[in-house]
Amino acid sequence: MASSKEYLEFVLEQLSGLTGISYRAMMGEYILYYQGRIVGGIYDDRLLVKPTESARKMMPDAPFELPYEGAKEMLLVENIDNREFLSELFNVMYDELPAPKKKK
Repeated sequence: MASSKEYLEFVLEQLSGLTGISYRAMMGEYILYYQGRIVGGIYDDRLLVKPTESARKMMPDAPFELPYEGAKEMLLVENIDNREFLSELFNVMYDELPAPKKKK
């Protein structure tokens, strides 16, 4: 099942307090970027983030879920109604996210 544009727009609105949030559509789903780094994505109308140490500390009970078959497990963000929580989550994760690869 592909993610809806409405769910994407809701998540983007929740993250509107952060600068540098962008996304890219990929096979019916959306990859989310924060200041150029991949932080997670929207898969089947679920917000999933990379399981960084900071993310696991902020969401110790968050379930691990697969974004799609064959992918690495990611953390499900269940508290998407709380803008402050989402902003803090993305901010604490940033330093642990890999920098974008240089184009050749």
